[in-house]
Amino acid sequence: MTNPLRGEVEVVLDGTPHVARLTLGTLAELEHDLGADSLMDIAARFEVGRFSSRDVLAVLVAGLRGGGWRGTAGDLLTVEIGGGPVAAGRAAAELLARAFRIAA
Repeated sequence: MTNPLRGEVEVVLDGTPHVARLTLGTLAELEHDLGADSLMDIAARFEVGRFSSRDVLAVLVAGLRGGGWRGTAGDLLTVEIGGGPVAAGRAAAELLARAFRIAA
């Protein structure tokens, strides 16, 4: 079960649910992997709908690794992501939104 207050999002890989969340370390890796100047650049790509499938995969890998998964981007190329590309994009956007949400 995921905890949205901790920034967690569920991602289903080959029928198995996984917890994903973006930690500071995985955000730093994500920024580097996407060649972005800042985290806000990455968030802006999703806000305006100008993200690529590579962006989605990178965010999912970062989020899954932040949740304890030990896979790589290559591993995601060979699994079925529950809900397909649309759900993958939605999960990536939700991970970013939850990472930048200010707790009350």
